[in-house]
Amino acid sequence: MKTRFLSALIFLICTVTLSSTAQERFVNGIVTTFDSIAVVGADVKVKSSKQIVQTDSLGRFKVNVAATDKLNVSAKGFNSQNVKTDEKTKIVAVNLKLKPGEKAREYAIGYGYVKDGERLNALAQMTNDDVDFSQYTNMYDLIRGRFAGVQVQSNGDIIIRGQNSINLSSAALIIVDGMQVDNSIMNTLVPAQVKSVNVIKDGSSAIYGSRGANGVVIIETKKGND
Repeated sequence: MKTRFLSALIFLICTVTLSSTAQERFVNGIVTTFDSIAVVGADVKVKSSKQIVQTDSLGRFKVNVAATDKLNVSAKGFNSQNVKTDEKTKIVAVNLKLKPGEKAREYAIGYGYVKDGERLNALAQMTNDDVDFSQYTNMYDLIRGRFAGVQVQSNGDIIIRGQNSINLSSAALIIVDGMQVDNSIMNTLVPAQVKSVNVIKDGSSAIYGSRGANGVVIIETKKGND
């Protein structure tokens, strides 16, 4: 009888262990800011288990999650972000927004979240949380005077890195909701419908191709839940 009981107990323990192992699920992710700069040492907290891991030197992380779960990603100087996951989620990409003001940049660099301080200082961001975009009549008025060194010419071109050539265009590349668009869209975009404007001034803009060499204006519009 004891032998049967022990055998049954061992079988039950093995079954529970194997079941727990089978249910173990991992999600890989990466945390960046300004779409391309890795955020190092950001905290990634799993809601179900309260587990906290930090991103590595490339902004990557790996966490154990439940079938449906929520991740909270935070770093000093940045707005924290919540990410929902389900049984189909395998990879998560989080782009943290830097808080407005020089203090946030000091935190980002001083705490080691962003290794390349010069690169970060070559970027600028403005969100509808910082400034009421609805007070502007058009996108040119919104951008004009709000970003240091950025000029708006009479023909509608936005100049970020100065006049590079007499014959070739020095106009910045315009990206709206991830799509490269013509400068003329600035005449039709309504500021009140815009969520954020990012300006990339340095060499990292080269990820957008040869036109990115003149700098990039990245515009994100509001979605239904914003």
